[in-house]
Amino acid sequence: MKVILLEDVKSLGKKGDIVDVSDGYAKNFLITKKKGVEANSKNLNDLKLKKANEEKVAAQNLADAKALAAAIAEKTVVVKLKAGEGGKTFGSVSSKEIAEEAKKQHDLDIDKKKIVIDEPIKSLGSYEVTVKLHPKVTGTIRVKVEEA
Repeated sequence: MKVILLEDVKSLGKKGDIVDVSDGYAKNFLITKKKGVEANSKNLNDLKLKKANEEKVAAQNLADAKALAAAIAEKTVVVKLKAGEGGKTFGSVSSKEIAEEAKKQHDLDIDKKKIVIDEPIKSLGSYEVTVKLHPKVTGTIRVKVEEA
């Protein structure tokens, strides 16, 4: 019997795969535990429509990420910190502070978990910070640290 998997099943396949299994395994395990449905014409058509919709959503997310990357490349976020002698700051600039200042200053929604700071920013000046917006898209934002 051909079955469309609704979730990943160990040693059988991933969600959305069409697999050929014995009738008993399909009826007694996969279908009753809602791990799969019979691969009839209606379910196959539903699967095809669902995959097309997922591809469309993925393409839209990629386009949005590219647009956001272009938008943040032009912007400079200014973060103000207390500093001592020689331009040394008290503490360092975190990704949370950068995300909050980007929201305040430029109305950009950037998730703090997507901001990658290679080395801690502990002195005044300008820095390039990488932002991973999508698995295929990374952007850079300029961060200027000034004395408060």
